[in-house]
Amino acid sequence: MVDAFVGTWKLVDSTNFDEYLKALGVGFATRQVAGFTKPTTIIELDGDKVTVKTQSTFKNTEITFKLGEEFDETTADDRNVKSLVTLDGGKLVHVQKWDGKETSLVRELKDGKLVLTLTLGNVVSTRTYEKAT
Repeated sequence: MVDAFVGTWKLVDSTNFDEYLKALGVGFATRQVAGFTKPTTIIELDGDKVTVKTQSTFKNTEITFKLGEEFDETTADDRNVKSLVTLDGGKLVHVQKWDGKETSLVRELKDGKLVLTLTLGNVVSTRTYEKAT
């Protein structure tokens, strides 16, 4: 099922992202830059290992993981978190935990688009990506 997510995805729409970054504790200047960038997400599958690369003029990140196995991650905003990614009902569910906090990044396919829903407490941001041709 992960293979449905494989490909290169470009951000086309973003809702409430600044509020999500604020909830994470990201500073004003960084939020301004992050809000204007249009990242590309590349999802690759090699056997049972999934790689997610996020590339933008702001920052590039890359994580490689196996579904259901916790791993250490340094996020784009430099948080050191414990991450766990699972497949749940056709959705890639990525949970990050740090300093007693938790956020979820849920990727799902809707009408051929990749929809990323970011949740921290009661703050929800939605970012929509289209597959690059």
